[in-house]
Amino acid sequence: MNDYEFILNEDKKRFEMEVDGHIAFIEYILTNDKVMFLTHTEVPKSLGGKGIGSDIVEKALNYIKEHNYTLAPLCPFVAKYLVKNPEWQSILAKGYNVSK
Repeated sequence: MNDYEFILNEDKKRFEMEVDGHIAFIEYILTNDKVMFLTHTEVPKSLGGKGIGSDIVEKALNYIKEHNYTLAPLCPFVAKYLVKNPEWQSILAKGYNVSK
């Protein structure tokens, strides 16, 4: 995991990470019952292939775990990350599962 600054931008309802002057982000929706839906991940093309997407997903999952939220992975990239890293499946919201 890289040491890029990871920011919760509550105004835009997304997690952000600035890398080399570009912003990678994951949009979220937080419900009243502490379920965090990760809806969309975007990494600028110029940052592709550097592991930035996986890095920001891991940091978002850590945030969710630290705040005792549960995860609803609506974003296909996040769901794929959970398949590759099954140790994170313990934070899935009730009724959600991921598989290959």
